[in-house]
Amino acid sequence: MALHAEYHLGCEALPLVDVAAAVPDADIELAISPGMNERPRFTARVLGSDGTVGAVESEFERTAFVGEYTLVAREGEASRYTILPGTSMEEQLGDALDDLDDLRALYETPTHIECIHPTPTGWVQTGRFADRAAFDELREFWQRNAPFRLRKLTCVGDAVDDRFVADPDGDGLTDAQRTAIRAANRMGYFEIPRTATLGDVADELGITASSCSERLRRAQTHLVETHVEARPRPVEQ
Repeated sequence: MALHAEYHLGCEALPLVDVAAAVPDADIELAISPGMNERPRFTARVLGSDGTVGAVESEFERTAFVGEYTLVAREGEASRYTILPGTSMEEQLGDALDDLDDLRALYETPTHIECIHPTPTGWVQTGRFADRAAFDELREFWQRNAPFRLRKLTCVGDAVDDRFVADPDGDGLTDAQRTAIRAANRMGYFEIPRTATLGDVADELGITASSCSERLRRAQTHLVETHVEARPRPVEQ
């Protein structure tokens, strides 16, 4: 049975974790091109105001991981880049992981990594796994090397497998989305009648109203899909 998983990898040596720590207001999505050679091509999507995106680009210039980056497109507050690493896998992760050959082997398993969110403490990653064995191989590797926190594990069809959720209260939101929705709730944005406007929440977070609106919409959509529309059923062994 194919599985869909969302989990946090608590390894600060992972690419762009230093960038996320330096610019916490940025919402960064990262993807790795097919194959896992020593310097695979990455693509990145950065969501934020002009100032936030400028700060991220400045960090791209500073971090050893980014050897070369190219702006592909700006679409509203989303900027898309290609990144050629300035470090090899050994240089980037060799001191943090016990066996890079085991990491390389993970990319030979029937796994599709859909999205990576660099955070100040590691990566939040989502992916699809052909079966339980493929997922367990990834989980066991990371548990040997860094804190691994499973946020959600479902079979394809959205059935939550609570037996393997290490943090059953995990909401699956990015740090930026969680901060935004908590601020909105605390300030009364969701009250009837509202006691805070979108602009008030944006000012509290130090971001633009449009960026705040998108974060809140993404957070609300995820929470509805996870907690309202999910149809639990047993996961086959």
